[in-house]
Amino acid sequence: MNLLHVLPSLDPAAGGPVQAVRHSAVALARLGHAVEVATLDAPDAPFLADAPVPVTALGPGRGTYGFAPQAPVWLRMHAPRFDAVIVHGLWQYHGLATRQALQGLSVPYYVFAHGMLDPWFKHAFPLKHLKKCLYWPWGEYRVLRDARAVLFTTGEERFLARQSFKPYRARERIVPCGTPAPPGDAARLRARFRQAYPTLATQRVLLFLGRLHPKKGCDLLLEAFARIAPAEPGLHLVMAGTGDAGVVSRLQALARELRVATRVTWTGLLQHDMKWGAFAASDAFVLPSHQENFGIAVTEALASGIPVLISDKVNIWREVDADQAGFVASDTIEGTTANLRRWLALDPVCAERMRAQARLAFSTRFTIEAHARALLDVLEPDRGLNA
Repeated sequence: MNLLHVLPSLDPAAGGPVQAVRHSAVALARLGHAVEVATLDAPDAPFLADAPVPVTALGPGRGTYGFAPQAPVWLRMHAPRFDAVIVHGLWQYHGLATRQALQGLSVPYYVFAHGMLDPWFKHAFPLKHLKKCLYWPWGEYRVLRDARAVLFTTGEERFLARQSFKPYRARERIVPCGTPAPPGDAARLRARFRQAYPTLATQRVLLFLGRLHPKKGCDLLLEAFARIAPAEPGLHLVMAGTGDAGVVSRLQALARELRVATRVTWTGLLQHDMKWGAFAASDAFVLPSHQENFGIAVTEALASGIPVLISDKVNIWREVDADQAGFVASDTIEGTTANLRRWLALDPVCAERMRAQARLAFSTRFTIEAHARALLDVLEPDRGLNA
C-alpha cells in the first residue's frame, strides 16, 4: 500500500502522537509499504532532518491552529498517489485541510484521535472547551463524520470520546499503539545514560519521561516523592521531558519548596539511545497522569523490562494491572504515594518477577509489529479503491 500520514508537526517535543507516527511509519515501511508524511512544519525545521520516511513540510502554519493555505492544494494534487491518508490528532488545520482536499476523490482518509476527545479536557480547560464547541459543528465533527474510520487506541478511549461533544458521528475502530524494542543491549544503553549523569550511577532511580504538562500529574509525583524520600536516602527522581517554560519553572519551584530539589534531575528532552538509556538505568517508571490516551512512554518502559507505576487515567491501566506489570492507583497525591510505597516494599524476588511481567506484557500486547498488523487490518479492505 501507499500510505500518507498527515499531522501538525513531527517535532519530538510534541509528545506521544509524534513518536507513534514515527514508529508506525517505520514498521509499515519494513513490511514493504510505501509511507510518506505531510506536516504543517516549516520546511527548514531542524527535526525533519532525521525523519524516518519522506516528509513534505507544508508550513509554516500560522498560529496555534496551524493554518497553511498550501496544505489542501498539495493534498488534493498528491492524494491520488496513495491508497489511504491517515490524519493524526484534532483541533488543528491539518484535519480540515485533508477533508476539504479529498472531497470528490476516491482516496479514503482515517483519523487517529490520539486522546483528543477525552472529556477530561472539558473539565480541566473550560474556556478552551467553549471555543472547541463553537468550532466543532463545522470543523472536527465533519472531519470525523466523513472519515472512512476514526481510530482509537483502546476501548476506554473510544468510550470516553463519545462524552465530549454533540452531535457525534463516527465509524469507530480500535487500533492499539505499539513501540519498538530497545535498540541494543541494556548494559550499553545504561552506560550511555550514566556517562551523561554519573552521579545517578549509585542511585535507585525513579523515572518520569514525557511532556511536562499539567495533565501528566508531575506535581503529584513531586509531592509523593517528597513524602517517601526521607525514608529512602538512595532514591532519586529523574524528570525527563520538556514543556512550557512557565510550567517547568513552577514544577522546579515546587521541588525546592518540598525540599527535594537536590534529589530531582531535570534532563530536558531525551531521544534515541539517551532515552532508552534512561529506561535501562531506572528502577521503575512513574506516570500519575490525569489523562493519558495510551502512554507510549509506558509501553517503552515495559519494553525495557521496567515496571510502571501509573494512574487509572492511563487508558492501558487495565492491561498493566492484569499482567501484573506494575501498580495502578488514583491520580491523586495519595494514590501516587501508594504506588511508590508498594514498589519500594517489594522484596528482590518479587521485584524481578514484575520486571519479567513487564517484558511479557510488552511482547504480547504492545509491539510495533502488532500495531502495524492491526492498522493494516483496517486499511487493507479498502485496497484497490484507487486502482
